[in-house]
Amino acid sequence: MNETARTRNLSDQNQRAFWLKHLHRWHWISAGLCLVGMILFAATGITLNHAAQIEAHPVVTQKEATLPADLLASLSTAAPQGDKGKLPAAVEHWLVDKLGIVVGDQTAEWSKGEVYVPLPHPGGDAWATIDREDGKVQYERTDRGWISYFNDLHKGRNAGAAWVCTAVTKSATGAAAMCGCGGVKSSQW
Repeated sequence: MNETARTRNLSDQNQRAFWLKHLHRWHWISAGLCLVGMILFAATGITLNHAAQIEAHPVVTQKEATLPADLLASLSTAAPQGDKGKLPAAVEHWLVDKLGIVVGDQTAEWSKGEVYVPLPHPGGDAWATIDREDGKVQYERTDRGWISYFNDLHKGRNAGAAWVCTAVTKSATGAAAMCGCGGVKSSQW
């Protein structure tokens, strides 16, 4: 073997060792994160099965305000054809600035007398109403504590599409590993 072939061979080996070392490191990091997730999932499974024995102390926050006349008028012109639709952007900005309410992608329910905006979240619930005649805004948020928060994440309740996809993927991966479809031979068990 000539000198350039040996140098190239050593360079290839060094590069391979570099990538294997990083692959090994990230394998352990991802395994640790999955272990933490599985332990949390198991713990919330226990709390879900014993919900009657776990006492909750919900915290209810209420806020009230009055929508300015120009924004109240914009509700009349922006009313959807059906009974569901988005709030006007100006009204959403006012809710954030005045009351700290982030509507996000939530669809409001419109009726002749009011606009109702459901704002569910993991570990609690919230809603806002806007009276279409006098502009009175009422907001209520209920938080049921961190156990309820993690229980809702366990079930994927009000957690968003990304969380539900993550939970389904983890469940499918766990089921595949338990069934021997994950590359583990049954003779090793």
